[in-house]
Amino acid sequence: MNRPASAWHLPRPWGARSLGVLLLVLFVGFFAGQRVEMGRMLSLTGEGVLAAVGLREQSQVLSGLGTIGRSLFPPQVSERTETARIEGFDRSNLPWLSHIETVETREPKLNPRTLQMEEVVDTREVLVEPLGYLWHVAVKMLETFEIAIWATLLAIVLSAPLAWFSARNYTPNRATYGLARAIVGMFRAVPELVSALFLVLAYGFGPIAGVLALALHSAGFLGKFYAEDIETADDKPQEALRAIGANKLKVMRFAVLPQVMPQFIAYTLYVLDRNVRMATVVGLVGAGGIGQELKGRYDMYNYAHVGTILIAIFLTVLVLDRLAARLRSRYA
Repeated sequence: MNRPASAWHLPRPWGARSLGVLLLVLFVGFFAGQRVEMGRMLSLTGEGVLAAVGLREQSQVLSGLGTIGRSLFPPQVSERTETARIEGFDRSNLPWLSHIETVETREPKLNPRTLQMEEVVDTREVLVEPLGYLWHVAVKMLETFEIAIWATLLAIVLSAPLAWFSARNYTPNRATYGLARAIVGMFRAVPELVSALFLVLAYGFGPIAGVLALALHSAGFLGKFYAEDIETADDKPQEALRAIGANKLKVMRFAVLPQVMPQFIAYTLYVLDRNVRMATVVGLVGAGGIGQELKGRYDMYNYAHVGTILIAIFLTVLVLDRLAARLRSRYA
């Protein structure tokens, strides 16, 4: 039966309950915002915008950002090292494009015999590598990428049994289901930075702590995502295989995995992309990679070196993001 358009009535997009929930959220957000100084943030940001367009003389935020910009740029590309500090230095076998410079410095020093301040000329040799620091950063970025790769591989290995036992339709009993879900929740609850702090104490400074910290946290995420997709897979192909006597492993291989593999690939690529970025963060606590170099240069106030590291991180993440997008579009 055809009804005229005037006979159709759509319900209101909101009602009294929706309005009440919105007011409650705004009320709670107002008091929570005061605790985290959201008002001060808006005030300082507004002053910075006004100073940027010339409607205000100065701003704390704009001055701070200007100081940071002047300190980070131009980025450091070359490396200068005193030859006396290089163990086993061989001047006949210099690195590529490098050369030796003689540097003279004049410093006032106290003459112990005359007790007078005299200007002393100090001469030293310096090895100059025009692309030395850039190469060093590239090696550290490669180490960061290797940390992320190994962390993702270990996460896949750990998450596979966790996903099996975390799926209601494949776990043997309630006890294994509860235990697997608890392990997955524990892995996800502990941030990578916190676990890296303790793993550095256990394994020492270096990439081992970074790999394990990222792998444990990623295994929690992948275990949860994999299990949910296994539970929601179409049951008809599974019933067909069970009807001809296939066991759970064969049903998983030939009925479930073909359905969920595109989602599994997408989740794994996302975790890999995230691990590359998080490998930089865990390096701040000594877990290897470019983050450890970043922390050391920042502590020594070498902000030009920090600028080089930040540019390298940005370019690496940008390239990996585009590569992951292409892989997702092709395989997922």
